[in-house]
Amino acid sequence: MRSTSRPSFDGVLFFPVTPFTETGDVDVDALADHIAKGVAAGPGGVFVACGTGEFHALDDQEFSTVVRTAVDVVAGRVPVYAGAGGSVAQAKRFATVAQQVGADGLLLLPPYLVEVPQPGLVDYTRAVAGATDLPVIVYNRGNARFTEASAVAVAKIDNVVGFKDGTGNLDQVARIVSAITSEVDPDFLFFNGLPTAETTQQAYRAIGVPLYSSATFAFAPDLALAFYDALEADNRHLAEDLLRTFFHPLVRLRDTVPGYAVSLVKAGVTMEGVPAGPVRPPLVMPTATDIDELASIVAAGRAVMTGALSQAI
Repeated sequence: MRSTSRPSFDGVLFFPVTPFTETGDVDVDALADHIAKGVAAGPGGVFVACGTGEFHALDDQEFSTVVRTAVDVVAGRVPVYAGAGGSVAQAKRFATVAQQVGADGLLLLPPYLVEVPQPGLVDYTRAVAGATDLPVIVYNRGNARFTEASAVAVAKIDNVVGFKDGTGNLDQVARIVSAITSEVDPDFLFFNGLPTAETTQQAYRAIGVPLYSSATFAFAPDLALAFYDALEADNRHLAEDLLRTFFHPLVRLRDTVPGYAVSLVKAGVTMEGVPAGPVRPPLVMPTATDIDELASIVAAGRAVMTGALSQAI
C-alpha cells in the first residue's frame, strides 16, 4: 500500500519558462504573470523549473524563488511539480527545497555527464525520492534510460508515482507500461515527455500513456487546448489539421537549432505579451527570421482553430 497520495492531473500539463531580465536575473514579476495567465487558461498541472524552465541553468536560491513563486500564484488550484536532477547531492537539495516551499511533487530529471548503469539509476532515484515525502515522477530520457526491470524497481519505491518518457522508443515504453501496471500498480501514471508531445500523443495513447506535457501551452494555450479537446472528442479532422498547420511546422523549425525546444518557447511567451527575456548559455535565442516564422506558424494554427469553431456554431 502506497503512503504517498497519487496526484490527479486532468488536462494539458503546463511547463512554464523561467523569465530572465536582460541582466540575467530571474524576473519574478514576469514569472508570476506568465504562470497566472497559464493557470487561468486551465491546465491540469504546472511543472515549474523543469526542462522548459531551464532547470539546468538555475542555482539553489533561484530554484527556490521560482518554485515558491509558482506555488504562491497557483494557490492550490492545480498541482505544482518542480524539477530536480543533476548530481545526487544537488537533486536531493532541490527535492528538499521544493517540499519546503510548498510544491506538490517532483519531476526527477537525469544526472549529468555520466554513463548510468541500471542499478545506479535505481539507486539515484531511491536516494532522491528518499530525501522528501513528495510524490516523484521519473523522467526516462538522456542518460537516464530505464529497462523494464529498472522501471519496475523504481515504481516500487513508495513515493514514485509516475513515469515520463522522453525517448520515443514506443516498443520499450509499451513493455514498461505493461510491466508496471501488471506487477506494481494498475493506476500508475504515465506521461509522454517528448518535445512538442502533441505530434506523438496519438501513438502514446495507443500504448496506455494518456498524459503529456505541452511546451505549446506556455505561449499558445488556446492551440494546446484545442488539440487536447480534439483528442478527447475523437475529432480526428481538427487534430490532423492542427498537426499539419501548426505542430509539424513548429517541429521543423524547432529542429533547425539545438536548444530551440526551449528558446522558441521563450520567444513565443514574449511574442504573446509576457517579457520572458533571454535564455542562458549554452542555449541561444532564435533569430529574428525564426521568430517571424514562429509568428506565422501560430497564426496558421489559430486560423484552423477559428475555422473549426465557426463551423461548430
